[in-house]
Amino acid sequence: MELFRSMGISASGMQAQRTMVNVISVNLANVQTTRTEQGGPYRRKQAIFSSSPPNQRFPDLLATRMGQEPAGVKVEVVEDPRKGETIYDPTHPDADESGVVNLPNVNMIEEMVSLLGAMRSYEANVTAFNTAKSMAVKSLEIGK
Repeated sequence: MELFRSMGISASGMQAQRTMVNVISVNLANVQTTRTEQGGPYRRKQAIFSSSPPNQRFPDLLATRMGQEPAGVKVEVVEDPRKGETIYDPTHPDADESGVVNLPNVNMIEEMVSLLGAMRSYEANVTAFNTAKSMAVKSLEIGK
């Protein structure tokens, strides 16, 4: 039934947004981390969303649908390649021999905006899920 499939897609979107919120919270928790186990400052993480299955040509998509591969959102967490700021602070324990400290590439404002977007997207997926659930319930009441 297509209603259950739409609920599955909405649930996949909610799970993806939950992953995004988790990634953002880790970034915010490490905004001042200048030393990691790998060495150097914390590197910001990003959640990259893609469709599942990925965009395909129509015949390939039709063949995939015949096998009923679940549709939804696929999430991949990657490191942000941008460099962080550097400051001069020779008293900092992680300063190099010239007194320069490498800071994480986490921007608080950017993270908070991303968090708001993730929260709104999660709410939209909840609304879509509840709408599909309501339609399923109403369709069961037709026979009464």
